Amino acid sequence: MDNHEHSKINNMILVHQLIGFAIKHRKIMLNYLAETGVYHSQHRLLMEISHYPNVSQNDIARMMDVSAATIAVSLKKLEKEGYINKEMDEGDNRLNKITITEKGNRIVEQSRQIFESTDRKVFEGFTEEEKSTLSFLLQKLDANLGKMEDELKLKKERT
Repeated sequence: MDNHEHSKINNMILVHQLIGFAIKHRKIMLNYLAETGVYHSQHRLLMEISHYPNVSQNDIARMMDVSAATIAVSLKKLEKEGYINKEMDEGDNRLNKITITEKGNRIVEQSRQIFESTDRKVFEGFTEEEKSTLSFLLQKLDANLGKMEDELKLKKERT
């Protein structure tokens, strides 16, 4: 096996490790977040609404890159369960201003504690230098993936 083949194997192993890590992390997070009693998609919505008080339904759809209809269904469920309130915008009746309730805020706070605890456990035994190095390397990976995304967009535009 020459060096070129060896580097291919290492690249493949590294990519599989990264994907495996992401899958495992997601599975663990979904399990912890299930304890809040809110579904994953609703949970993500609550987090966005808590970050952007009085946000509109259309803005949320844009931020989360999903259709307004998809958001409407989830918001209706969250409102029915008492996690959010929807109010008509006085300036534009087509717009709903969405605010989080105290019950919704409790879920957001519980979730933040889950994130912090999980992050702490994930990086247990890491030095600040190791975390810094990992961050630098992940930024390089992200930049390479960004270039690939740009190439794909250009390719699509040409066809």
